[in-house]
Amino acid sequence: MSRDAAAAAAVALAPEAPPTRTLSMVPSGARAFVLRIDGDEHFARRLMDLGMTPGTEIALVRRAPFGDPIELVVRGSHFSIRRSEADRIHVETL
Repeated sequence: MSRDAAAAAAVALAPEAPPTRTLSMVPSGARAFVLRIDGDEHFARRLMDLGMTPGTEIALVRRAPFGDPIELVVRGSHFSIRRSEADRIHVETL
């Protein structure tokens, strides 16, 4: 078997990772678990200080009329973030 054929077979047999969604893609009223937060350390630290750590359940309450900002509930606290910030938060919807 050639190297290319072996590589193709290995890729075909590897389990596919579930596609991740960003928080900005989650519809209003939905709940999700935080998987990871991309971005610089300051941004990630600010969200973690608010309680948004990997594994935390969050609820997207509503969006402003033009989609920005987004209101969330995290550990019983309501707060809003910008859509550009929500693009850096990877979640798994429930």
